[in-house]
Amino acid sequence: MRFTKPAWVMHKDSAMRGDEKRVSMFSCHVHPDGSRIATGGLDAKVRIWSTKPILNHASELSGRPPKSLCTLTMHTGPVLVVRWAHSGRWLASGSDDEIVMIWDLDPTAKGKVWGSDEVNVEGWKPLKRLVGHESDVTDLAWSPGDRYLASVGLDSAVMIWCGYTLERLRKIDQHQGFVKGVCWDPVGEYLATGSDDRSVRIWRTTDWELEAEVKKPFDHSPGTFFRRLSWSPDGAHITASNATNNEGYVFIAAVIARNTWTSEISLVGHENTVEVAAYNPHIFLRDPSQPVTAPNICSVVALGADDRAVSVWQTKAPRPLIVAKDVFERQIMDLSWSNDGLTLYAVSSDGTMAVFSFDATELEGIAPRSAQEQYLKRFGFVPPPLPEGFSHQIPTEPTKSQGSNRITPPPSPRAQSQDFGSAAPATVQSGGEQVHTLIAKRKPKKRIQPTFAGSLSGSVPSSSANGINAVPSSKPVSSVLTSAAPSRPFHDVPSSNNIPISVPSTSALQLSISQPFGESASSFGLGLNTGESAEDFPMDLDGEVRISSLDTAATSGKGKRRAGDEADDRVATKARTLGGDRVRENVAVRPITSRSAAPMSISSLLSDGPGLAGRLEAPQLVTYLKVTVEGGEDILEGRNAEGDEPNEVLFVSRGQTQWLDYLSSPILALVATSAFCAVAMQDGSVNVYSHTGRRLMPALSLGVPCHTLTGSKHTLMLLTVSGMLYVWDVRNQAAKFSPTSINPILAPSPNLTIISAVVRPNGAPVIQLSDGVAHTYDPALLTWTKLSEPWWAEGSDAWQGRQRTSQISTRGPVAIIESTVSERMAVDNSRAEKVRPAWWNAALTLGHLESKLHAAKALDSPQEYKQALLLYAKRIADEGFRAKAEELVKELFGPVYWRPNRDDSWSPTTLGMSKRDLLKEVLVIFVRSKTLTKLGQDWQEIMKKAQNGD
Repeated sequence: MRFTKPAWVMHKDSAMRGDEKRVSMFSCHVHPDGSRIATGGLDAKVRIWSTKPILNHASELSGRPPKSLCTLTMHTGPVLVVRWAHSGRWLASGSDDEIVMIWDLDPTAKGKVWGSDEVNVEGWKPLKRLVGHESDVTDLAWSPGDRYLASVGLDSAVMIWCGYTLERLRKIDQHQGFVKGVCWDPVGEYLATGSDDRSVRIWRTTDWELEAEVKKPFDHSPGTFFRRLSWSPDGAHITASNATNNEGYVFIAAVIARNTWTSEISLVGHENTVEVAAYNPHIFLRDPSQPVTAPNICSVVALGADDRAVSVWQTKAPRPLIVAKDVFERQIMDLSWSNDGLTLYAVSSDGTMAVFSFDATELEGIAPRSAQEQYLKRFGFVPPPLPEGFSHQIPTEPTKSQGSNRITPPPSPRAQSQDFGSAAPATVQSGGEQVHTLIAKRKPKKRIQPTFAGSLSGSVPSSSANGINAVPSSKPVSSVLTSAAPSRPFHDVPSSNNIPISVPSTSALQLSISQPFGESASSFGLGLNTGESAEDFPMDLDGEVRISSLDTAATSGKGKRRAGDEADDRVATKARTLGGDRVRENVAVRPITSRSAAPMSISSLLSDGPGLAGRLEAPQLVTYLKVTVEGGEDILEGRNAEGDEPNEVLFVSRGQTQWLDYLSSPILALVATSAFCAVAMQDGSVNVYSHTGRRLMPALSLGVPCHTLTGSKHTLMLLTVSGMLYVWDVRNQAAKFSPTSINPILAPSPNLTIISAVVRPNGAPVIQLSDGVAHTYDPALLTWTKLSEPWWAEGSDAWQGRQRTSQISTRGPVAIIESTVSERMAVDNSRAEKVRPAWWNAALTLGHLESKLHAAKALDSPQEYKQALLLYAKRIADEGFRAKAEELVKELFGPVYWRPNRDDSWSPTTLGMSKRDLLKEVLVIFVRSKTLTKLGQDWQEIMKKAQNGD
């Protein structure tokens, strides 16, 4: 057996920006083809993950296929349960918001998640909202063949929905407490629910009436988050969680026998309440050489409990196969077996997932699914007919399926039609179910995006709150079960010899599992095997995970019509993009010498002063350039031809070209922000594009090549080799200021060079020179100003790195600049012992803080401005400089009789902060000082009068 705990499978707290705090996971469920797993969590999101990176370490390291496939965000409360349909076509989720949501695959829904940096590799959109519950939806279950969907919740109700039309068929409200678990009989004859009224109730699917009520093992059961129960694949037993023995002192899982509906069997050993039970979907044979008969059949069931342990039992043995203790830090919330019966997934309220992978030899006697299907036919139960014209199977389209290795989503399960029209009057089907017949309205064939059932492109349709409450048929069932699987001995096991195992949270590790409940323990060797073949997990060339249920052509059953017999040529498998059909080829990066720029005239180089002649060079011309979009994973590429072929710029998202453009001049530099892309060319022109390839501005002609091209959000900056600096606001298509030369900051010394040149989102350029001085251009002053310089490190107590830990704020732009200066200039923060003037330290500290205030204002950093202001006030108070203090107070207070919209000579805010609010904090510092207490108190009184309008 192999144990894995993928740290990257997590639900995050959206309020904790930058700090990836895990939140509870309440549910998980593996897709029937095993390629993906869905999880629901406290963040009100459903997340879909690839299973290959979980099970295959090499895939995890390579990132192929992507780990996170999709994030679904339509719920407004914590998602308590997620369940895939048996067909794999739909996903159902239940939430704290009282809604059951049905999700369907939508190839057009890929892209960034709204309000997040996450990217959906594949798209799932809400097909329908099932409305009817009046409180939290705690559990869901699809019946065999997806004929029905059952939902239960804290409103004590059990809802039965049609698995095809998604209309409500029945509401059962006989429970007297919260209903927290539901499961279907694999035969299809019964439905079981577990409730806080300390009972498990069995309901007939023929008339939805009560068959039996089991109360004995639950008389003293405590309250738990869930009561998830499971029905064995042979239909013989229900294993129910949250049961007890000995008047509540022994925590057990109760095994309820079919037909007698009694619980004479208990699974004993957990040290706290059992929260969830999950049967392996396969039946197991005690003797594989013997036929599939009731005495030769056994099952495997997994339990998760509040003692943070997971146990796996096989009904032919009195002791569990394994018990894994301390796998989680909090209780287990849900368990899910893969369809092949060899992998068990568990999630916990601590926000983590654990995975147990078995070999077929460890779970001996596993039988194929066909053996189970053959065995269940012996019960003689005939399920009700399907709604006419509906099927979850896929029409055979061999011509489209061959030769394609990518996801091709078919139409959703629906009636045989091109498009849905209005609902006709309801017709009563046999079995007492009332179904809306959907009338098709044929439209002209056009190459448009698909319209899924439920109008996915528009608002999400909801089921009627009243539902379709069909009157159940009172006709007795004609066929009575004459033989049922007899109860097998399932001995009570005492809780003894518990040997815990410690499981650290690592990506993949070896784990020694022992048999904790018996004497003769046989250990399974655990190790990570990364040698799985690629065929185990279908994947296309771009790293997408295929869904086998959507790729495999299935034949329709007898007497049923297949959904979509007529081909719908309106369904596009992929959005058409400019250049998206072209195979992307790798280009080697090498310099190009055959297309070098013509030499510039001496006059153009000297036009901005002799101090810049030859000191700024254009980037080297190469065959391939690439930049990543700011804050994302998309790529902007530039490809320069070595001959006479055109040069190309391409925008690539998830391995596919989204758009391209051909350029007449070779590309020198690229930049891609979250709002735009820009290309600087050798002939001095600049093109600015949106992320869809639309030109946002006309081509800019600067006359000379660029030295630096950079951007931030909506701001673009370019520095030419002649020393002219340009900054544009792309959103408003305007320059931030007139083009200016950097000659004033470079000319003083011929050895000065530019170390870095960036631009802030507010349009302020930041030029850092080799002498350690950082400059910006102030459009209001029409001159260059200093942001920081090594000089302040000689004596300022406020220099970055010399402050006490409590004084260091989050790293803003000014702090980053000072750190860079310190590293580059090797500033000695220990202060070399030199003879300094008497006021050296005070003068440099105050000068540095005043300079820092101006720098924070220029770079639009309000947090750093406020921090520097308070440090400045503290230093003034410590030194007792009353004149400086009064001047600062008056500057922040403004005119005494100032009124809004009447006097524009003074602004009441700075960097979005109220000056008088800042003054209140400054005055608190003055009042607490030894020298400026009276000044602070006087101005506090003035502040109160001004606030009251006196």
